[in-house]
Amino acid sequence: MKGRWVINRADAQKRRASMSVAKIIEISSESPTSFEDAIVQGIARASKTIHGIKSAWVKEQHVVVENNKVALYRVDLKVTFVMD
Repeated sequence: MKGRWVINRADAQKRRASMSVAKIIEISSESPTSFEDAIVQGIARASKTIHGIKSAWVKEQHVVVENNKVALYRVDLKVTFVMD
């Protein structure tokens, strides 16, 4: 049977059992200290209600300027977690 894939039922069940589903959400966080602190605070807050966080990446960074000085560091994060 050249070119055909033969998968038995046990192999198919193993593949389904080991598969996981991940979801990506977008959150915003801010800190008066730094971008890094905004990231840490954002992940800490998200982990209170979301379990299984696997990764995050910074989509955007912004600063709020007041009186010619940086008042707040803001980050938009994409957070990936595995669904239960």
